[in-house]
Amino acid sequence: MPQLVRPRFAVLHGTHPAAPLPQRFRSLADREAVEVLHRAARVLVASLPALTDRLVEALYEQEPGYRAAIDADRSEVWQEVHHSLRHNVGSLLQPKEFRDAAHRTSRWIGEIRAGQGVPLDAVLHAFRMGGAMVWQDLVDETARRDPDDVRLLVHVAADVWNFVDEHCGIVADAYRQAERRLTWQRENRQRLVIAALLDGTARIADLSDAAAMLGLPEQGRYAVLAVASVRRGDPGPVRQSHPGPRQGPVRPPLNLPSALPSALPGAAPEPQEPTGPPGPPGAAALPCAGPDARPGTSPLPGTPAAAPLWHTGPDAEFAILRLTGDPGDPGELHAIAAALDARAGTRAGIGSAVDGLAALGDARRLAETALRACPASGGTVVLDEHLPDALVVSSPALGSALAARVLGPLDRLDPADRDVILETLTAWLDADGSAQRAAARLYCHRNTVLNRLRRFEQLTGRCLTRPRDAVEVSLALAARRLLGT
Repeated sequence: MPQLVRPRFAVLHGTHPAAPLPQRFRSLADREAVEVLHRAARVLVASLPALTDRLVEALYEQEPGYRAAIDADRSEVWQEVHHSLRHNVGSLLQPKEFRDAAHRTSRWIGEIRAGQGVPLDAVLHAFRMGGAMVWQDLVDETARRDPDDVRLLVHVAADVWNFVDEHCGIVADAYRQAERRLTWQRENRQRLVIAALLDGTARIADLSDAAAMLGLPEQGRYAVLAVASVRRGDPGPVRQSHPGPRQGPVRPPLNLPSALPSALPGAAPEPQEPTGPPGPPGAAALPCAGPDARPGTSPLPGTPAAAPLWHTGPDAEFAILRLTGDPGDPGELHAIAAALDARAGTRAGIGSAVDGLAALGDARRLAETALRACPASGGTVVLDEHLPDALVVSSPALGSALAARVLGPLDRLDPADRDVILETLTAWLDADGSAQRAAARLYCHRNTVLNRLRRFEQLTGRCLTRPRDAVEVSLALAARRLLGT
């Protein structure tokens, strides 16, 4: 049968005004063409079931994106195709009466297929296949009735294919809106699941579903990274990257190694429910997307291969880190901490490793403890390497009491004199009790160090060679440094 017009397909990104068949005919040929079109369309309406069967079979053979849907429920796809054809062919006969119903059907198909995960290209291809099949049947029916009338269809070909293009645009618009809505719902569910895991409120029965949603093994090894948020307007070494009047925590600048792509600092905020038409493809931000790894950084041995999942707390950002190294390797967390690239003044803490998603609540609390053990000047604290400091910050009241009991007598000295003794005592402990190395750090003589240590013992009644006293002094100094006592 003759092919009068090649289908004119265009990728559309939005709806366009309808182009109904003209009510005023430019010529007698136009009037005759519409009459020919209507006669052929009425025949198609009478044979819609057969046309639907052919189109469903063609979709199965020619469009891979529809095969799974047809295999799963052929009757459901058949009803969808029949419904669409009925309204679209009816629009050729009565544009005004069928316009809204045809639009609603196309929007509904776009939303349904987005929810089923059928690719948008496949949905648009299906619509174009349907348009091509309807047009060919119109030509065939006209040729069967009167071959001389086939030439008249040229006058309405543009209207028919504009109609097909218009509905491809409607389908694409509805598909993208539904896709954005589903993405927001998925992101929101993930955010709630991550929050429940980190809070320790997730039910044991829900852990397998949570693992599947997040793409994590339920019984894997994990640690949590806590990064202190920056309050807008707070003074500090970190430059505010998002100035504005709105107050609240700001994600600090932090780069993770390439094996741990980070959501900071260019990550998307918590997902907001979409309103209005969608933006261009790719405009919708995904949680934990937008890796900000340092260029040229290769994955570290023992570091997780998957991107961490971030959660925003009141005063800190938390990242779930999946660990893949040897459980007995104490250097895995240290390697991650060493690879962190944070601006000066950024405070971060990494908790101890835990087993299983069910223990992530404990891992978060351990990370918070590590963060509290981080000095105000900034840095990264691995909890396993700072357990004495963690003991102090875990009980601030007891830590302050210990500092007052051990170091209180020094407060009677002149502040400058007191600070010199404390500085010398700290340097001596950091030098593992070596007066020679402490003197090198302080740029003074070894005997000067020894004299200051003896003065400390006289003022406090402590003996630095006695293990119990040395432990108390070390903890008291940590309490003074971390708690500001």
